[in-house]
Amino acid sequence: MNRESQPSESVSWSLASCVSAPDFFLTEGEVVIWSASLEPGEFWLDRFRSVLSTDEVDRADRFRFEKHRRRFTAARGILRFLLAAQTGTSPESIRFGYETHGKPFIEGAIRFNMSDSGPFAVYAMTLGKEVGIDIEQIREIHDAGALARRFFAPGEAEIILRTETDQRSAFFTCWTRKEAYIKARGEGLSMPLDSFEVSIDPAERPRLVSAAIDPAEVTRWSMDAFTPATGYIAAIVIEGSARLRHCVVSFEG
Repeated sequence: MNRESQPSESVSWSLASCVSAPDFFLTEGEVVIWSASLEPGEFWLDRFRSVLSTDEVDRADRFRFEKHRRRFTAARGILRFLLAAQTGTSPESIRFGYETHGKPFIEGAIRFNMSDSGPFAVYAMTLGKEVGIDIEQIREIHDAGALARRFFAPGEAEIILRTETDQRSAFFTCWTRKEAYIKARGEGLSMPLDSFEVSIDPAERPRLVSAAIDPAEVTRWSMDAFTPATGYIAAIVIEGSARLRHCVVSFEG
């Protein structure tokens, strides 16, 4: 991908004014990435819950723990506000459809994807190109090498096993890139993690190395990686190529 801005150059984007006066609209050939906290405070949590569909409220209420209910509410509410800003509608009027494996979509040219981990979420939007995004907190993991051997492609597992300083980071680097690719394709859990390979070596650019389903996949998709917050790692996969624009959701203003 040709990067239009680096994550360190992210601009603040006020959710409070984005619907009435959005700062920008999506343009051809770019993908916009938003990073957001899922702990926006009581005012915004109430606002988000008020724009969710009945189905989304039911899904939120099924979480056992309050923090998970609140984070789900925030994640879906933020998505609705971002989509409303780009479509010129209200957050509550957004109507989601779902592909076979659960990937959400709306009618029209906008393609989007989201991912959350702990109290953070990332969102990606573009026009007319499939996109997938994933975020993971770099957390404690028991025997990353053994997990890589069990689930990842042999080449990926070998690199992780050779990593002596921080196997956790190598593992989650691989995981986010693989998840972003699966989500871009809309495959969900139906696609085996060892059926394709992604680059992991820090000296190599993020990319799809191989795919058993079709060798042409490696040229169909572009990949990038970024750090949305300290202790987190994220990856994005987009059909074709695109300029990247990074934004941080603000709840001020």
